[in-house]
Amino acid sequence: MILSFEALNLWAIILAALSSFMLGGIWYSPMLFQKAWMEGCGLTELDLQASDPKMTFGVAFLLSLLSAVFMAVMLDLSLSLLAATGVGLGVGIFFVACSLGISYIFEQRPMKLFLVNGGYHVLQFTLIAFVLRIMS
Repeated sequence: MILSFEALNLWAIILAALSSFMLGGIWYSPMLFQKAWMEGCGLTELDLQASDPKMTFGVAFLLSLLSAVFMAVMLDLSLSLLAATGVGLGVGIFFVACSLGISYIFEQRPMKLFLVNGGYHVLQFTLIAFVLRIMS
């Protein structure tokens, strides 16, 4: 069952977007994959320092919010937690990671970068679906 916009749980959407955003903060941090990601992108610490963090993080959160809204509209919340989370996993693998993979092949980007970015998005959409379902 696809929900209408009026039936959306805004708190669940905001929490799903925040959890996705925080996952990105951890995923791309020095604790996990920052070095591999920067290498794959050809970025340096100076490049990161030269960017506008308000714009970068603001747009990243907005895009996470839009992803959570669309998932909330499309996800059948009558599914079990396992099934709903599986839908998020499927979206992450078969829509996002596969699409990234096509672009990365033609752009001749490193496999390591694909694994870092694709892995994040697989977990991102799995987490969004999980949060939306547990809050329904």
